Amino acid sequence: MESFRRKTPDEILLSISDIHRGRLKVYIGAVSGSGKTYHMLREGQSLKQQGIDVVICAVSMEGRPETAEQASGLEEIPSIGWEKDGVRQQDLPLQELVDRNAEVVLFDGLAHRNRPGALNKTRLDDIHFLLSKGISVITTINVYELEGVREPALRLAGITVENTVPSDTLELADEVRLIDASPETILKRLEEGSMNGCREQERKVLERGNIGVLRELALRLVAEGVNDSLEKHRGEMGLVGPSGADERILVSTQYHWNGSIYVRRGQQIADRLNGDLLVVSFKNPNKELSKEAAAFRRSIVKLVEKVGGRFEELPFPGRRRLGVALLRYGLEQKVTRIVAGHSKHSRWQEFWQGSVLNDLVSRMQGIDLFVVADRAEVDGERILPARHKAPIQKDSERYRRPSGQEKQLQIERVRRGKFKVYIGAAPGVGKTYMMLREGNDLLKRKIDVVIGLLELHGRKETAAQIGELEIIPRSIMNYRGTALQEMDTQAIIRRLPEVVLVDELAHTNMPGSKHKKRYSDVLDLLNAGISVISTVNVQHLESLNDAVEQLTGVRVRETVPDSILRLADEVELIDVTPQTLQQRMRDGKIYGMDKVDQALGNFFKTVNLIALRELALREIADDVDERLEAWERMDSLRGPWRRQESIFVCVKLNKHAERIIRRGFRIAYRLKAQWHVAYISAEQAADTDAQTRIDALRTLTERLGGRFEVLEAAGRRQAAGGLLARALDVRATQLIIGQAHESLWERLCHGSIVKRILRGARSMDVLIVAEYEPGKKK
Repeated sequence: MESFRRKTPDEILLSISDIHRGRLKVYIGAVSGSGKTYHMLREGQSLKQQGIDVVICAVSMEGRPETAEQASGLEEIPSIGWEKDGVRQQDLPLQELVDRNAEVVLFDGLAHRNRPGALNKTRLDDIHFLLSKGISVITTINVYELEGVREPALRLAGITVENTVPSDTLELADEVRLIDASPETILKRLEEGSMNGCREQERKVLERGNIGVLRELALRLVAEGVNDSLEKHRGEMGLVGPSGADERILVSTQYHWNGSIYVRRGQQIADRLNGDLLVVSFKNPNKELSKEAAAFRRSIVKLVEKVGGRFEELPFPGRRRLGVALLRYGLEQKVTRIVAGHSKHSRWQEFWQGSVLNDLVSRMQGIDLFVVADRAEVDGERILPARHKAPIQKDSERYRRPSGQEKQLQIERVRRGKFKVYIGAAPGVGKTYMMLREGNDLLKRKIDVVIGLLELHGRKETAAQIGELEIIPRSIMNYRGTALQEMDTQAIIRRLPEVVLVDELAHTNMPGSKHKKRYSDVLDLLNAGISVISTVNVQHLESLNDAVEQLTGVRVRETVPDSILRLADEVELIDVTPQTLQQRMRDGKIYGMDKVDQALGNFFKTVNLIALRELALREIADDVDERLEAWERMDSLRGPWRRQESIFVCVKLNKHAERIIRRGFRIAYRLKAQWHVAYISAEQAADTDAQTRIDALRTLTERLGGRFEVLEAAGRRQAAGGLLARALDVRATQLIIGQAHESLWERLCHGSIVKRILRGARSMDVLIVAEYEPGKKK
């Protein structure tokens, strides 16, 4: 076993060095004004209260009274001041810091370049020096100051950066925390004069679209780092296959004319889902390629390199073993989706020689299969993604008088309150704390703010943030002889504040309430013209319900429709590392001490928290990208979708139906497509249990914004034809079905519905959603 292996001398020296070395923590944000320095100083105050020796140096607080307030009481070591091009610079006095020998030193500007003649050229070198002396460092950086982000920052936001640090700098840190802030929050701080210390170059960055692009870059960058940590932990636990937190697309292609089509389609999917792209081809090592095949190989390799994918050529194992080899490779590479082409063989050829697609369908292990359309309705015609342009508004449309109904809708939108949501990866990250802090900030600006509903869970630090905020008393309801409390929505509307703070958006109301869910109460408040600031955890989003169960093994019962998050004017992520969250748990700051051990051994396990953190980072990055596209920017990170899509989802009345519906919704949302869900019945009439199940699927579909319908078929053999006919009626470009585990008897008697659909759906893409087994080990 690895744990009993004797360490080498080099490993022993490295371990001893790590014991003496200080720790490095980095706060990263999209732009100046995100709140990095504020949170860094706040952590310094927390460490000081715990008896840790903390000093600060070279901290930027000009024009930021709230940040300066956080520095109060912290010992400051004066920096070395100098000027460059008329701008004041601050260098670290290394010798003074070493002589002071504090346990932790806090300073800004990780990417800072020192004055000529200084001991070190850069602040990063200074950090290495301090760490080697056993002094821990907490510092800050903007995402565009990382070398790897310089090019996209210039291309997407027009930002030229003078000083950067190497791309792998964050990998050197023991802890990286993202401080997320929406463009609205940043611009509001700028307008209110809270960022007077910003330099001219920094102010050029602070345009709404630029902030959005840089924000998404920061979210995705930190998500990638979290993913590396997640893969490491999953490997140590013996978990195989995709984690469910990120996407990795594998394209299987051959050296034919259609190989580039598959690569391009795989690239589109990878871009839209912000996943990695892998391309694989199988070649017989004992057989030379023909001239034509060699030419296709060169073009495919060149294309894969151009689109930023990774190409690998594997030995051909024989046709009957090809599907197994592809799946094995996919599991090793932790791919989430395999992209392949429709079969070109007849049924008899598939019977005698084997079918790669059929093998994949029957053996899929947590990996979805995406089959690319290879013809249009005219048989034999190739289908390529069409360039879809947004319709140009005519002058006549600009000057057309809106109807009375259109005017009323516009008036309602103007009257409606603003909606802001703080979202986190798990309980205890600080969502409620930040909501209360913002409420107090608004109160200081003479804005009428009240607390509509607050769940403290015994957290003293959070309770201390209530300050002078007015609390609206809860309503008391009697249920089966028990007095229950709930948010008094009508009392809030009668009070009519400008802003109300409402905790736990996904909460299910008590029986007898006007609405079943708290988010419906929030909609009433917004419609009454009251602005709402609320909180939610990422695992409560309806469409992520299955992903969360796959990641953690826990099925979350309380959910909110994704449309509620899209309705929000602002969404901000509260990012906390798993180590910090677990320490808060041990300190009793999240749950009571009697629940700590149970929580740390279940939901709050390190691997769960890492996975949920990555899921939250990626979800908010996608939300940012959608908002960028809503502003009609052409430089969205995922690129414009080049094809008008229509999604058709087929479900059975089994336990996987909800998962397939949620998958259909997420795909349709990312492709901005209309989507339909269909269940086809081969029975004369549905019994009571079946009808209840159908009603539940209809409710879920409509809750997520889709259209549900029940189709009739004369028998099971006609089911595939009925589904395909309806898919053509709605002009479906992508058909989604679940992986079917059919017995030999079912296949002989009724035929395989999946195989029938694959044979009949050549004019559309087909996504076969794999079943998964949470926690499957090697």
